[in-house]
Amino acid sequence: MNFSKHKKSIIACVLALGIGIGGGYYFFGNPVTHQATVREQTKQTKPITDTRNTYVVQAAKESGPAVVGITTQVFQKDIFNRTIYAGEGVGSGVLIDNDGHIVTNNHVVAGAKNGEVTVSLSNGSTVTGTVIGTDAQTDLAVVKINPPKDIQPIKIGDSDSLQVGEPAIAIGNPLGLEFKGSVTSGVISALARTIDDQGQRFPLIQTDAAINPGNSGGALINADGELIGINSSKISKEGVEGMGFAIPINSAMTVVDSIIKNGKVVRPYIGVWAVDRQTAARNNVSYEGEGLLIVQLDSNGPASKAGLVEGDTIAQIDGKDITTLLELKEQIDAKSPGDTILVSYTHNGKMKSAQIKLGQASSK
Repeated sequence: MNFSKHKKSIIACVLALGIGIGGGYYFFGNPVTHQATVREQTKQTKPITDTRNTYVVQAAKESGPAVVGITTQVFQKDIFNRTIYAGEGVGSGVLIDNDGHIVTNNHVVAGAKNGEVTVSLSNGSTVTGTVIGTDAQTDLAVVKINPPKDIQPIKIGDSDSLQVGEPAIAIGNPLGLEFKGSVTSGVISALARTIDDQGQRFPLIQTDAAINPGNSGGALINADGELIGINSSKISKEGVEGMGFAIPINSAMTVVDSIIKNGKVVRPYIGVWAVDRQTAARNNVSYEGEGLLIVQLDSNGPASKAGLVEGDTIAQIDGKDITTLLELKEQIDAKSPGDTILVSYTHNGKMKSAQIKLGQASSK
């Protein structure tokens, strides 16, 4: 079990955060931009027939008003270390309550000057929003606006009840606000997808509903018009089409509720950096075990205080087998700071167990 010479590269891999595979927000550079002029035709000459009034039409009418545009001014340092205006980034967000809270992606609002963004509502008005908290690990953020009188928050669905093959509808602002409120439809292609086994915090929803730059932070809804996910990324690769991903709303709301309550995410902490078999193989580490190989510990963290050391292998938490990093994160995130878990692990070839009281970690 020779991992010491590869330790630095493994730790760098394990510590990677985010799920940035394509997607993102749309960036307008400075000073010259070329934007298409798009005219919306909303005039209806005759009543819509039952044949045309599909579930997509009804769901879009139900949820469309809750999807907003979010514009963030972007500043960069020049060669003289001066802060200069570089342009604007545009993404999407979703109104989730009558208090004016908007869920979006962390990368949409990252770097917002003074924590302020511009929010474009579906009724055409523009208001200032304040970023009240972000979480890079899950790529989620919450923006607060003064709620307008005609506010129409979205209905929250249940992502745990989703079935592969059921309809999925994405609403957002691809390629900027000229295309605001764009609706694309498809199906739920898969559930519990892993696309970044180091940084990903929980499994994602896969859909073939088109998700393009600017859709980030927008809504993925079901046929009933209920929010089931926050659009986050897509695989952008030549020859690959129709592979978009969304953060399940049940997982997202745990993070969102913590941000609204605390201004940050408070999550349990075990103080372990570990690799599974796949990660070890990619880093040329000889490891064929079934659990997670510990490559580093926080010397003052809960696991270290309980007696675990580098080279030990975590096999189970509370009797549940642990074979991937995502499974470890899910088990830990299901707990609260101060909770005690039973960790079964292998030390020098012998199975041992330890009661570990979880610490607390907060998003920045």
